[in-house]
This record gives sequence, C-alpha cells and structure tokens, in this order.
Amino acid sequence: MKTTLAAAEIAIVVPVYNEEGNVLALAEEIHSAMEHVPRRYELVFVDDASTDGTWEQISTARGRDERVRGLRHERNAGQSAALWTGITNTQSTILVTLDGDRQNDPADLPRLLESLGKCDFVCGVRAKRHDNWLRRFSAKVARSARRSVLKIDFCDTGCAFRAFKRECLDGIFPFNGVHRFLPVLVHANGVMTTEIDINHRPRVAGQSKYGLWNRLWRGIYDLFAIAWYQKRLLPKNNVTELGPRRVAEPARERRTPEPARDSEMHLVQP
Repeated sequence: MKTTLAAAEIAIVVPVYNEEGNVLALAEEIHSAMEHVPRRYELVFVDDASTDGTWEQISTARGRDERVRGLRHERNAGQSAALWTGITNTQSTILVTLDGDRQNDPADLPRLLESLGKCDFVCGVRAKRHDNWLRRFSAKVARSARRSVLKIDFCDTGCAFRAFKRECLDGIFPFNGVHRFLPVLVHANGVMTTEIDINHRPRVAGQSKYGLWNRLWRGIYDLFAIAWYQKRLLPKNNVTELGPRRVAEPARERRTPEPARDSEMHLVQP
C-alpha cells in the first residue's frame, strides 16, 4: 500500500530544458541541503519540452525519492512559463526557485529560508559569478537600465535562486519574462524584500540557453513594458466602510381623538 506524504510546507520549483546531465545530481544536492531544514518540502522539476533525456532523469529521481515531482510541457514555452507552471501546480505557503543548470548552490537553501523570518521575499545575489564576460557585461547593462528607468536598484534580478511567501504573488500576472522582473514587481506591490549573497558555480554539464538577444536586448525591451505598467498601475488607497446598519425605530401611531358623544358635549357660553 502506497503511503501518502503529508502536505509540503515548501515547494522547490526547478524549471529545466535539456538538462539531463544535471537533474539527478541537483536533486541529491537539494535533498542533502534540506536535511538541515526541519520542514516538509517537495521538489518540483518542470520539463519545458526537453528534446534529450531530461524527462527520464526526472522519472529516475522520482523513483529514488517520492518528494520529487515531475511536470512536463507538451511544447517548449520558455523559463517564465515553466516557472509559473511549477508555482500554480503547488499549494505550499513557501516557494523556492532555482535554475536547473547547477550553477546555483543548493547549500544556500537554509540561509535563504532563514531570511524569510525577517522579510517576505529573498533574492539571491551572485557576488562572484562564474560566467563569461558577455553575460557579466549584459547583467551590468541591464542593472543600469533598470535603475534608470524604474528608479529601483536590485543587484541581480537575473538570479533565479529565490525564496518567498506565496502571498507575495498576489496581484502578479504571468508573462514571458516575469522571472526576470519578479523582485521588481513584488516590491512595487509593497512586499518587503531583501538580497543576500549566494555561491555561484561554473556550469559542469549541458549548455546555456541564453545569448545576447534573449538575455540583454529582450530584457531591456521588457523593461519599458514594466515601466509603462507601473505608471498605469492603480494606486493603493485607504477605504472606509460604513458601520453596521442602524435599524430605525418604528414610528408611533398617531391616534385621532374620537368626537365626544352628545352626552359628553359641553356648551361654552359667550
């Protein structure tokens, strides 16, 4: 008889596309890191219609540990769509997201979760990035553009390693590119956010899915759309509501005096 797992308090969502060489090792690293977190969790891999053996590796990871779940897109839709699929197909109050290329270090998981005791949304910052010069350069340009256009400065919105409370997503709508602007959007909604330095590792398997166009130029293109949205966003307003309805007392019936009988009539002499 199959046992049923208790409801997870934390959902760790990992979007993947053609990462067959990373799935099993990443799952083991996450399980190892979560041994230091005494809370129930589930690990949700979202396969964005990979063309290699990624789905089979997720199935293997599931066979090894029933806390692993696998979701699969019928067609490739991008990282934002895969991330949103994982979010909407879980119910836990705490969400964690990270990339499936193993450049994010799961050993930082306990620190991110601990930081939620002081805020609602924790962003990882890749202080020492192990990327080529083009990716580092595009990240600097994107940060400068965000600061100039949105008047807000997050160090590293391109880092997918985050931990946050599900309620932070209230009022957030999904679009292609939401994973890049999620910290900006929740901050604009009044959510308390913070950033902490995390470890960043070189890629050891698979290939990067991002180039100059889909990382820098598309990000800047989306930036102006976000600026327009924030400008048109309805402002928050305090609302006062009337108290309990007061029930009016029923009006007293006014009785007309009856005319005096003849025997009771009195004449008034002039």
